[in-house]
Parts: sequence; structure tokens; C-alpha cells
Amino acid sequence: MAKFEALLEDEDNIFGGTPKSKYWDFRNQVSQDLDEDEFDKIVEKIAIMEVMLSEHHDIENLDRMIKSYAIQNMSEVEEMKKSVYLELAGNLLERLND
Repeated sequence: MAKFEALLEDEDNIFGGTPKSKYWDFRNQVSQDLDEDEFDKIVEKIAIMEVMLSEHHDIENLDRMIKSYAIQNMSEVEEMKKSVYLELAGNLLERLND
């Protein structure tokens, strides 16, 4: 279950938009250095997850496995994407005030 599920019950009203739209609102307000730093954190997290998956699965088949999983678990993936967008937007908002 996504950690921000309660905030997503009324998707069109959360902070005046969807989690995805709020992320892009905040992202468009940050400096290039901050944007690059936050993007690097996302790439690092993806790399870590791929390394972890490769410990149990053939690295050559990861993309195929990920796509297959996404198709089979579409609603859970969509809910998690909303939580991730909220987390990323929160990270940007927090750093905007630094």
C-alpha cells in the first residue's frame, strides 16, 4: 500500500492538482543545480534497485520483467507512482526553502 494513500483519495483537489502536476510545478521553480542534484538521486535509486534485482534475476531480462510486472500490477504501480511523485515534490519543496 502506498504511503501517501490518504492524500490521494480526491486526486483532483490535492494541493490544487495531481501529484504529478505538483511535482512539475515545483520542479519548474528550482534552480538547475537543485534539479540536477534531485535527478541524480533518482538515477542513483534506480541503479541501486537494479543492482538489488540483478542479485536474484538475470540482468539481461530486467527490462522485460519490469514491463511484465507493470502490466500485471497496473493499479498498484499507478498508486505507487502517485506516492513517488508526492515524495519527489516534497523533496523539491523542502529544498526550495533552503
